[in-house]
Amino acid sequence: MVDIRDQVEDDRGLLKKIQLVIPGFRGYRKREDIRAADSILRLQMADGLIQVRQGLEEARSSMVEEFQSKNIDRIGGAINHVQTLEGKVRHAEQGYTGFSPAVRIEEAELNRLYEYDASMIRSIQSLDQSQASLLNLVRSGDENGATEALRGIKDELVNFEQAFGNRIPIIAGIYNL
Repeated sequence: MVDIRDQVEDDRGLLKKIQLVIPGFRGYRKREDIRAADSILRLQMADGLIQVRQGLEEARSSMVEEFQSKNIDRIGGAINHVQTLEGKVRHAEQGYTGFSPAVRIEEAELNRLYEYDASMIRSIQSLDQSQASLLNLVRSGDENGATEALRGIKDELVNFEQAFGNRIPIIAGIYNL
């Protein structure tokens, strides 16, 4: 995976490059660039969740076409959960702090935030693989297998939501795992 921080750094315009040499602005500019990279990364994560949701919706359509009503409620709940998570990821905190915050988020913490978010991409990829497996089970007519796959997807969604919800406290060092 490409490190978006490098791309943001390479795409600095003249004004941003000047800010790097002005005393007092260098740290600000570097933190803003890391926040921008993390924001782009979170948008990619949100887009990945949309892809997961679309796969689940396709599986639900197949269930309906195949008259497999056993898991309709479960898959509807999973779709709603993914949709909620997509909104949370897309609009999550970026590590901003005020002028005199109780917890100040510096460049090192912002880099940890980026790394933490980047590690969550693997969870989204796993969810995408799980929904693809679910679709194959539905298409093959294996309702019991689909039930187990949906339980696994639900667990993955809960774990992802918990990990994502703890991202700011973890990088700020105010949460112990």
